[in-house]
Amino acid sequence: MPSIQLDLPLTLEPVAKRDLARTIGTIYAEIMQVGMDLLTVSVHDLGEGAVWRCHEDGPPTPSALIMCDIRKGRQYETRARLAQALIDACVKQFDLDALWIKVEFTQHAGDDMYHPHLGGFNTDWTGDERAH
Repeated sequence: MPSIQLDLPLTLEPVAKRDLARTIGTIYAEIMQVGMDLLTVSVHDLGEGAVWRCHEDGPPTPSALIMCDIRKGRQYETRARLAQALIDACVKQFDLDALWIKVEFTQHAGDDMYHPHLGGFNTDWTGDERAH
């Protein structure tokens, strides 16, 4: 853990996906106070017309969705900062409409994610985990 999945209404070249993953990794590590080696980023470039936000009145609006699976324990304000930074990155890189980019969080105990490079399960969140 963590993992971030982006469902985007466009088609991207591999280099653009890699650059986005690096941007997301940098943002995540800074705001969530972890090393980037814990983060997995999935970029789902689904093409034009593939992601929609529904409305009571009128047709659906083209949209994007960012799903964040994280460890429990981060403050509301920290998660809000991360959400806005992820939205800002997508707007900057792809000129998407920020109003229609939704961010969802699912919070887990540390042992919900197994990392072979860590030698097993992750631990619960306890505070700043960046290398000092």
